[in-house]
Amino acid sequence: MRAVVQRVTEASVRVHGELVGAIGAGLCVLVGVTHGDTSAEAIKLAAKLWNLRVMADEAGVMNRSVAETTKAVLVVSQFTLYGNTERGRRPSWIDAARPEVAEPLIDELVAELGRLGAFVATGRFRTDMAVSLTNDGPVTVLIDL
Repeated sequence: MRAVVQRVTEASVRVHGELVGAIGAGLCVLVGVTHGDTSAEAIKLAAKLWNLRVMADEAGVMNRSVAETTKAVLVVSQFTLYGNTERGRRPSWIDAARPEVAEPLIDELVAELGRLGAFVATGRFRTDMAVSLTNDGPVTVLIDL
């Protein structure tokens, strides 16, 4: 699994103009699934996101996790994180897992974050989503499991 994690002051997802998920301050996480990813990776990624120390403490230092602060996470599936641009001008999506494989793993990630105590908002799988966010910092981290 691969994730782009952004610390945000707010983030939301719209599908055909309808608001389907939103958070205030917290983490906006774009998640890609590749072949061979398992439930174990989804659980490991949830723990990593929950405990990742990218939230500011009282001194403005990235020393807190979302678990210790806002508890808000917006998870958006993003198969394009596995786009291969090594050759040509058009990315290849061959490394991205098929939707029927990826969707249950994204659902498991979301469920595990919820079990950990997160307030989780999501996008809508297999739709054209418009993601809006206000990056806080800016802080953006790539996690590759």
